[in-house]
Amino acid sequence: MDGMSFRSGAPGQALPSELTRAIERAGYYPALVGDVVRTALAHDVVASHLVHQETTFDHDTVRRHVTVLVLTDTRLIVVHADDDVEGGGPGAATATSESVPLGGVRGVMLTHVVADPASYVPGRLGHEVTVTIGWGSVSRIDLLPATCGDPQCDADHGYEGSLTADDISVRVSAVADGEEALTQAMAFANALQAATAR
Repeated sequence: MDGMSFRSGAPGQALPSELTRAIERAGYYPALVGDVVRTALAHDVVASHLVHQETTFDHDTVRRHVTVLVLTDTRLIVVHADDDVEGGGPGAATATSESVPLGGVRGVMLTHVVADPASYVPGRLGHEVTVTIGWGSVSRIDLLPATCGDPQCDADHGYEGSLTADDISVRVSAVADGEEALTQAMAFANALQAATAR
């Protein structure tokens, strides 16, 4: 399929060929995912993208899931599509898009995994990266009992903790996903970091 294959049905323009190929490579209902992405884009131009497919196992259920992140000049578009095991019956899928203004992106965090840091080669940045993006839609609170520092004290000092915004995390590994996917994840993260710094 070429970029034109996603043209019918949903509004907006044809997706760039690189994005179309990435959606097709993910292999999870590419026509559906392409239409959802194109509908969310409307007439915005794609500056960068990241497509990540993963399969998870939940007890005796296998769930397929694809995440598409698209950066435009003004927005971050997040599309999730996965098997609707709960309500849709066998073979059903759900696809959701979210549009985040770039000014609303609060943080972009990259976590690099390096197998042998003693032999690290400059410029490689490891064999795995997790891109975590926060815009305030989902926040996690980690609470721990507060202490005063006195090991003998048994008074209640309340709780202390931290609030972390991590609306989405995408983990890409060269071993599981290939070097090209890792390079694309880094390029997308760099483009998003630069766009949100303006």
